[in-house]
Amino acid sequence: MEQQGWADHALDVLRDAGYRSGGARSAVVDFLARQSCCLTAQEIFDRLRSERRSVGIASVYRVLELLGELRLVQRVDVGGSTSRYEPVLPGGEHHHPVVCDGCGKVEAFSDEALERSLREASRRVGYTEAHDVVLHGSCGRCD
Repeated sequence: MEQQGWADHALDVLRDAGYRSGGARSAVVDFLARQSCCLTAQEIFDRLRSERRSVGIASVYRVLELLGELRLVQRVDVGGSTSRYEPVLPGGEHHHPVVCDGCGKVEAFSDEALERSLREASRRVGYTEAHDVVLHGSCGRCD
């Protein structure tokens, strides 16, 4: 499922759970659907403001908390003290962040061979597969 499909799915889940669409919820969902990697609540707020969306920072945090409770977003720990958030796609498609330890830049990467290895490792140890992978290093600017 593509990201925009996630937005429709998320709004359906919110509506089915009894939440109105509109305002901050719709703004955050629509914004997250257009992103390629995880973002902090502050980054989401700042970018929504730059799009002239009048959403308060407290509303962004509340929406992210609700979306997390409904398992529509996941909190991603890339190190440091700030949480990042990204959509959870219903089909299980996902990527992982790579973090520059110099400047803090975060980008997404995917690797099917890594995914196969993680599925196999989970089977070997008898666990249901769920994983978080964060790569750290230096980006081209910080080498």
